[in-house]
Amino acid sequence: MNSAAGTLAGMGREARESTRQRFRELVGDMDFVSREEFDAVKEMAATAREEAEALKKRVDELETKLTAKG
Repeated sequence: MNSAAGTLAGMGREARESTRQRFRELVGDMDFVSREEFDAVKEMAATAREEAEALKKRVDELETKLTAKG
């Protein structure tokens, strides 16, 4: 009986390790970015958004001036 319990426990450990290894391989194949890379891109996007809003404001002002002259 002890032998069967030991065999079952060993099989359980093997199954867990096999599952962990497969999970590591799966995650390893995915393209994740580091927190630093994410924060850098987030900052770039915020800067681009601010610049786009400023340019939109300038275009609106120029359009207003052009329609007032015409």
